[in-house]
Amino acid sequence: MRQIRLGRSAVEITELAFGAAAIGNLFTEVDPEQAAAAVDAAWDEGIRYFDTAPHYGLGLSERRLGEALRHRPRDAYTVSTKAGRLLDPLTPAEAAARHGLSDGFAVPHTHRRRWDFSADGIRRSVEDSLGRLGLDRVDIVYLHDPDDHGEAAFREGYPALERLRAEGMVGAIGAGMNQTAMLTRFVRETDVDAVLCAGRLTLLDQSALDALLPEAAARGRSVVVGGVFNSGLLADPRPGATYDYAAAPATLLDRALRMRTVAEGHGVPLRAAALRYPLGHPAVAGVLVGTRSADEVRDAAAQLRTPVPDALWDDLRTEGLL
Repeated sequence: MRQIRLGRSAVEITELAFGAAAIGNLFTEVDPEQAAAAVDAAWDEGIRYFDTAPHYGLGLSERRLGEALRHRPRDAYTVSTKAGRLLDPLTPAEAAARHGLSDGFAVPHTHRRRWDFSADGIRRSVEDSLGRLGLDRVDIVYLHDPDDHGEAAFREGYPALERLRAEGMVGAIGAGMNQTAMLTRFVRETDVDAVLCAGRLTLLDQSALDALLPEAAARGRSVVVGGVFNSGLLADPRPGATYDYAAAPATLLDRALRMRTVAEGHGVPLRAAALRYPLGHPAVAGVLVGTRSADEVRDAAAQLRTPVPDALWDDLRTEGLL
């Protein structure tokens, strides 16, 4: 699988990345054997970039990913994690009082997430992640969802990442968000190597093209694109499908169904077109797909290998769909 260097760093990623939120029990439980099999399938498919975060399952995703990669040559793969949420232990009484999902993850309520973009908080977050991953360095660290913490993220959090990069604890640095405005500011005002942009460069939402992608290309920075299926609609457009984690509006469902018709007219599954689309921009280094099983991993790799003719994009534009 093709490998791409991130910005001006020495860190390389494969064009398809394994998103490890799902093996942290996103929405539903994934048993340990299934999680390990998903990582093994990714390796067998040539995927060498794995993305996780403390937020994912209160550290479960990091622990599972670290264990699954432990017997692999360390220089053969790239791991990214995130910083900005610290995990503080709950007392038994506090844990017993909490029920249901933990911020969307089906895990025991052993810890609380606490926003912290201070310099000390970022360093502690990275050190804690290294412990859970079982690593002595992490290849990429993104500031995680600093939407409501911009001042702290730019004043303290980002400079802390620069120091960790200078120390060699981190190879490349950036920010990961579901919006483009602040990511564009990171590209313009800091020395990030890459940003992770979720859901804003898809067949249904091209807002990253307005400023983020042109700025990244002009400044030699890389963009990793997540959320290429917009949380489900572009993977399987049907009544009840989700768009950005909520029920898809009727207008977007109709648009996705029309896109599927055009794609299938070229013999291409809509999933394949959705995966391939972001990679057409020169600033995009890779696409990140969340998978919870070996079968889902193999399907994502197969879709990425599916040839997508230029005529498909032309027809989408002619139909006013892209």
